[in-house]
Amino acid sequence: MSKQKATISSKLELRQTKGEKSSSKTPKQCLIQRLPLEVLGKILHYLDASSLFCISHVNKFFNRLANDDIIWLKLYVSEIGEGKVWRPKGPVENTVPERSAAVLAGAEVPRRAPGHWKRRYLKERAGYNVSEWLRDLRAISPYTGLPSQTESLLRKRRVLWELTVTPRSGREAAFQQSQVHFFQSSVTVCWSHSRWPSCRQVASLQVHAVVRVALACPSLQRPGWRSLLGSFDAEALSERSPLVGHDALVKVLVLQGLLVGVWRGTTSIAFVIACFHFHRLVERSLLGSSICPYSGAVNKAPFDDIDPEYGLHGYTLHMVLHNTVAEIMSGQFSQLFCRKAQIQNGHIELVAISRAVLSQHTPLTGNISLPWRCEGLEGTLENCCLMSFTLLDEALQPFWCLSYPVHLAPAKKPGAYDYDGEHFSLSCLRPEGRVAMELVRTERQRQLFLIDLRLYVGLQEVNRHFGKSY
Repeated sequence: MSKQKATISSKLELRQTKGEKSSSKTPKQCLIQRLPLEVLGKILHYLDASSLFCISHVNKFFNRLANDDIIWLKLYVSEIGEGKVWRPKGPVENTVPERSAAVLAGAEVPRRAPGHWKRRYLKERAGYNVSEWLRDLRAISPYTGLPSQTESLLRKRRVLWELTVTPRSGREAAFQQSQVHFFQSSVTVCWSHSRWPSCRQVASLQVHAVVRVALACPSLQRPGWRSLLGSFDAEALSERSPLVGHDALVKVLVLQGLLVGVWRGTTSIAFVIACFHFHRLVERSLLGSSICPYSGAVNKAPFDDIDPEYGLHGYTLHMVLHNTVAEIMSGQFSQLFCRKAQIQNGHIELVAISRAVLSQHTPLTGNISLPWRCEGLEGTLENCCLMSFTLLDEALQPFWCLSYPVHLAPAKKPGAYDYDGEHFSLSCLRPEGRVAMELVRTERQRQLFLIDLRLYVGLQEVNRHFGKSY
């Protein structure tokens, strides 16, 4: 009897091990994948195009469900067709797999190539018609070196900018743009609302470009296409953050390029201001996803072995000083260069305006200030503005593009004594390099003059762009 029990127990153990081996070969499914396909089809039906894109990158199972032709057909009809019902002329045949979630939900789709309705939707709604973009963006402005149709394309595509605030605990909130102002090479977006959380409660801020969908029925609004432009960690937003200006009502802090206005005496946010450069702004606004920003191919300059100074000369700079409503100063500076002997501390120095050349000194049309408006209140921040510049290489291709807030500070030591008045410095420090300006306010006219403008470009960026080793 003992021998029979031993053989029976050994057989059971062998069967269990075989069962474990066979079960290990089958892929494990999460709880969501165990739901019936009809339920999953209903859930995916309520998602927008950007959410479907995110779900399609989870695994193969969700990729197949999120790319279902019937889901994209319903999305196409409800948004682009503006509520019009599609009716087939002849008999309808199903071309999707029989185990598709949308088929089990009872929907029908016309005979089309796989992915037809998704491509058609992206072409007409999300702006994926790249050939049309290439045709419209082909016209380059000789003054800025950027596509001259950027503003018109953004308006034509009905691009809006949305700010998402994620608190440390609680539900995130999305705020629509309050004001938008276009300039020569950038766009300034302001958000001002009365439901802002406290700075201490905010964990992160995200800026999305949103293509809103105009439906025939206002109660069926969809969020549309959302493309991430930037994510900002609010952990750095504190009393120790850089202060660029203040007035009687607010003080303004800089958070990785964002201007965050805080009511004085409190920690409540008053407004948020962002400035976006035009360089690839159309692609970044329409070709990214809600969680990943657009990253296009880098245009490399042609390699030149003949000229040993290639990469150190032939630069063109276009710079604009502006605030939220008006332009303060703009200028174009060509044929900027730097000799090998002038390379210091890992930077090349490009002099656009020299304090020794009086003919290059440029007057400003107004004072350095930043107007703001919020829920019936308004004010002006003195000695604060926005700077947008575009540095083009010898082939007139964008090399360094930046839009960033700057602050006017008293100069420690005046560099020029040709003017009687107060001297100021205006600088911007970024990982790619540094921009340094010197201004003077004359005593008689009380007008600001830009008397020195220098760019210090990182040598590492120059070597990477031109394929050199300076």
